[in-house]
Amino acid sequence: MSASLLDRLRESGAALSRVTERWVPDAWVILMSLTVVALLLAVTGGGASIPEAGLAWGAGVWTLLELAMQFSIAMVAAHACASSPPVYRLLDRLAGCPNPERPAQAVALAAGFSMTVGYLNWAFGLVGSALFVPFILKRNPRADVRLVIAAAYMGIGTVWQSGLSSSAPLIMATPGNPLLEPGTGAPVVDRLYPVTETLFNPFNLAYAAAMLLVGLVAAMALHPHRDAVTLTEAEVDEILPAPPPRAEAGTTPAERLDRFRGWSLLAALLFAYPLAHSILTRGFGASWTINAYNTVFLVLAIVLHGRPTSFLRACRDGVGAAWGIILQFPFYAGIFGLIQNTNLGGWLGEQFAAVATTRLYPLVVYVYSGIMSMFIPSAGSKWMIEAPYVIPAGEALDVSVMTVLLAYAYGDSAFNLIHPFWALPILAVTRRRFGEIFGYAFLLWLATILLGVATMLVIPIRW
Repeated sequence: MSASLLDRLRESGAALSRVTERWVPDAWVILMSLTVVALLLAVTGGGASIPEAGLAWGAGVWTLLELAMQFSIAMVAAHACASSPPVYRLLDRLAGCPNPERPAQAVALAAGFSMTVGYLNWAFGLVGSALFVPFILKRNPRADVRLVIAAAYMGIGTVWQSGLSSSAPLIMATPGNPLLEPGTGAPVVDRLYPVTETLFNPFNLAYAAAMLLVGLVAAMALHPHRDAVTLTEAEVDEILPAPPPRAEAGTTPAERLDRFRGWSLLAALLFAYPLAHSILTRGFGASWTINAYNTVFLVLAIVLHGRPTSFLRACRDGVGAAWGIILQFPFYAGIFGLIQNTNLGGWLGEQFAAVATTRLYPLVVYVYSGIMSMFIPSAGSKWMIEAPYVIPAGEALDVSVMTVLLAYAYGDSAFNLIHPFWALPILAVTRRRFGEIFGYAFLLWLATILLGVATMLVIPIRW
């Protein structure tokens, strides 16, 4: 890539960010806009009346409360971990690895960290990367804050659905899953698909590696040579997790009880024992869920802080970073209700299937899955909705179940870089608006979506 082309690319990123900062509204306003679109499609395409659409939305509002609480606890627990003295020092040391005079290295660190941990676990990547950003900005004051933030949630938009916590492949590998053993009706699939065939398939591993490389190169190439938007030292300090102050020794019986480390050890043991027992008896693959992730981070936070007062103070501070998730999740659940309780999902699937051929069907599933993810940001729930019609349609075109599964998984994460929902944790931590980072996020999305489309054109139809 020539120097002049790189300069034009960097200038376009900065210019686009200035436009989106002015015109792209708050993430909640975007959410309400998506709600309006979903309501209109449910009426015009899904065949629902306006009252039926309203009731379908209302029926879904409270259906994802468990997932909302899981997200919120993930944010609080990870924040408590990051604010513990040992992890604080580790993140600060890691953030100091790039040369502060070469801000592109800081962007590469943010992107590389996000994609690496996102491959291991989507929630870890989402929350851990968000909390890592203030450390990067502190140690690399010349790095463009907009690009660092966009790069730091690349994991959720690139490799997580080809990684170890990919929802649909894990469902397909789980004995007794509803697609194999439905409560009523015929099964959608006739066997389990172990992760050795899907997540550890050489094609999937190659895709993850290629996405990691493309993401890193694109992020580094976009950093502006001049007029970078940076934060002052005071602004960084405002968003930086700080270790709790060392508490003084208790002088009253109540204070001494509050500081007793035995409570922390008991709590850690109560959380850790059931998870350890499940891993030993059921295996890691069957035990590792977002609940297991939250358990690990709660145990780590409790142990790293030591005293209950320190741990509780850190959790209290972390709740502020989770407010966006708590507020917006019911609205996304309402859109989920529209998909689930009207014919909207089936109608959308029919529109895409009508233009598909055998060779193009993986691309159709990829695009359809990505668009649907804008309305239902829950890959596992969305797979349960889509699988009953995308798998049979694929089989009718002689496209294997595994091809459909991987196309769905890749497509599900494809649009996350331009979806405000997945940016909620990092926006909450950094106190920025979605419009401020959308310009760079959009350009990173373009680079990764091109790779995704090309992959769909060469993915094997049969395995």
